[in-house]
Amino acid sequence: MTTLFVPGRLCLLGEHSDWAGGLRREGVEIMPGACIVTGTDQGITATVEPADDFEITSRLPDGQVIGPVHVPMEASALQRAAASGDFFSYAAGVAAEVWQRYRPGGVRITATDLDLPIRRGLSSSAAICVLIARAFNRVHQLGLGLDDEMELAYQGELVAGSQCGRMDQACAYGKRQVLMRFDGDTVSVELLRPRHVLHFLIVDLLRAKDTRRILSDLHERFTGPDGEPRRALRVALGARNLELVGQARAALEAGDARRLGAAMIEAQERFDRDVAPACPSELTAPHLHAVLAHPAARELAWGGKGVGSQGDGSAQLVCRGTEARAELARRLTVDCGVRCLPLTIEPEAA
Repeated sequence: MTTLFVPGRLCLLGEHSDWAGGLRREGVEIMPGACIVTGTDQGITATVEPADDFEITSRLPDGQVIGPVHVPMEASALQRAAASGDFFSYAAGVAAEVWQRYRPGGVRITATDLDLPIRRGLSSSAAICVLIARAFNRVHQLGLGLDDEMELAYQGELVAGSQCGRMDQACAYGKRQVLMRFDGDTVSVELLRPRHVLHFLIVDLLRAKDTRRILSDLHERFTGPDGEPRRALRVALGARNLELVGQARAALEAGDARRLGAAMIEAQERFDRDVAPACPSELTAPHLHAVLAHPAARELAWGGKGVGSQGDGSAQLVCRGTEARAELARRLTVDCGVRCLPLTIEPEAA
């Protein structure tokens, strides 16, 4: 039996540019995408071992246990499970993709600890998909690298009906910070190395969001008839995003929290103006904006923005230090009824 841990994924800058940059395959007038991603302190821990079937059980943060679910290791059964829309449909999608490519035996996966918020923009679905790919890889010694695991996780989500891009699977890199670039079907990953410690606060807004609706509405606007709304969206996810990601990279690598916070503030302003109108029912996000505008956030953080696909899932704030982060978490919890999670980015050891 082997124990695996896969963290969540926090997109610091560049949300939605993965799928938008991927559409460059359909026309060179679409700009490449880019984003900066880091793993979270929270994630999914699971034990994995060989089995006859694909078997998975998960313990949720509230103590609820889902499963075990058993699916025979054969194409039609795995594809039915992936198309079901059930809790483990994405996991089954990855298993179906692994079966199609490698024909391995089954695995038994038991998620023993899940402290990563679900459906909050922290890529809980990608984390479980990477975990499934890694479980097959380790148990059956498939010899796959990180890029292979990420590809299996991505294709598995597509099999299950997701419209995700290729950003989320960067959780395969663990807690490291990476710059990802998306140009049609080409994805490149560059490791970043901050020079100083940076203190973040992830704020789980404890509200519902519909990521599938957000992705569907933005895809429809991005690929729809020409006009000012489509042009504004394409520029926001293209040229302006590349500019902001460049600023954020310089700030991150310098360990300059003030500059990174300023880049996040500008990114949120541009998102609200040019992206959110494509899906106002989800992206107006009153609870997100209440947290970002809270007096404690202005006093104790250099800046912040939404997380993942945005909406009322989570916020991220660049704090002014460890004590400021603790006080900000306390005040937001009391005043806004949210759950706060720390994230510390540290320089890699020489």
